[in-house]
Amino acid sequence: MILGARLRAILPATVIGSLLLVGCGASGSANSSSPSTIASTSESTIAGPDSAPRGPIAPSGFRSVTITITRPDGSTETRCVWIADDVALQERGLMDVTDPELGGRAGMVFRFPNEVSTAFWMKDTPLPLSIAWFDASGMFVSSADMQPCPATERRCPTYGATGPYQFALEVPIGEDASLGLVPGSRLQLGEACDQSLAGSVPAT
Repeated sequence: MILGARLRAILPATVIGSLLLVGCGASGSANSSSPSTIASTSESTIAGPDSAPRGPIAPSGFRSVTITITRPDGSTETRCVWIADDVALQERGLMDVTDPELGGRAGMVFRFPNEVSTAFWMKDTPLPLSIAWFDASGMFVSSADMQPCPATERRCPTYGATGPYQFALEVPIGEDASLGLVPGSRLQLGEACDQSLAGSVPAT
């Protein structure tokens, strides 16, 4: 998320260091409150005084697209992911999501209109995530592992790419290796995904 392990994009806001903050819960700064809209799957239940705890919360309100990762050796992986391609969606990112399966998708890709240096944070993002950044041509820039930022923390760490990027891909922590998100890899976005590609179905 831009400004955190929930990539929540806050394109027009605060600069940290020289980076705009975007978070897995978007916000203007690491101290400000981010929107608390919680999206859940139809399988989730709302907890009340006499009800059971709510079920896993999955991303909601996002479209799904395919991505193809080409590794340095030429092998590829094609997966279905959520896409955050406007400021509102980028500010939400994976905030408040507790479903480790991400609603049957392999991750969330953030697409910006041009190359940026926006940072991410993990505010209100309970799932640990790995993030990889790619430039306008789809080439790998850098990656990082992001840990949840406890609600008790007054300031959440921020995570930035080592150079300008146009795409950022968040996946459950540790999944970056199996997807081939390594130096020399390339990311390509496809069309709306087929349900058969949901989750982690490899292409080749």
